[in-house]
Amino acid sequence: MKNIAKDVYQIPLFPRNAINCYLVEDVLIDAGIRSSSSIILNSLKNKAITKHVLTHAHADHQGSSKIICETLNIPLWCSELEKPTAENGNVVFEYPNPNHIISKFQKKFWAGKGYPVAQTLKEGDTIAGFTVIETPGHSSGHLSFFRESDGVLIVGDVITNMNLLTTIVGLHEPPNLFTSNQELNRNSIKKLASLRPKVLCFGHGPVLVNKGELEKFAAKF
Repeated sequence: MKNIAKDVYQIPLFPRNAINCYLVEDVLIDAGIRSSSSIILNSLKNKAITKHVLTHAHADHQGSSKIICETLNIPLWCSELEKPTAENGNVVFEYPNPNHIISKFQKKFWAGKGYPVAQTLKEGDTIAGFTVIETPGHSSGHLSFFRESDGVLIVGDVITNMNLLTTIVGLHEPPNLFTSNQELNRNSIKKLASLRPKVLCFGHGPVLVNKGELEKFAAKF
């Protein structure tokens, strides 16, 4: 577990930061794949966690959610639009091609079972000092989280900071295979860039201290 900023920790779940979740004060954001639970629980063993929040309910973010919530006896929160997927575990239904071999692999080996959502989040809500930002496109109910006081942004999958095939670091749009609406996601990229964040925490890829890279990337669209 790596300290990123005050009360913000990155928990890398795959080598080279290929999949990450984050601890923000007493809130766990995202939960990797189904087999990530032991890493997450070990990282949290000396922490008092009160809730678990999803940026979105894809297999590499909700995979351990049920196990984590049951083990720590904490509630699950997400957006209203992600709630059905978080509760039923049908993580690929929004994919452009849910029958693709990779989609089927994720559903069979990565996805966790659904878990009841205790509360939903919307634009402008606050959680652990972060403001909820609605950033749809990669999934219909995708959320990001921004702390204006120091510019820390939990991006989720609006942008990745690595090529998911080569693992080479750099800003990319999320793969079309897993993105329900590319144009909507590009609008969300521009929305996040307009916040002028200083530290970007990604679902995929290493943390980035932003020195204009995000604004330059968003300007492409």
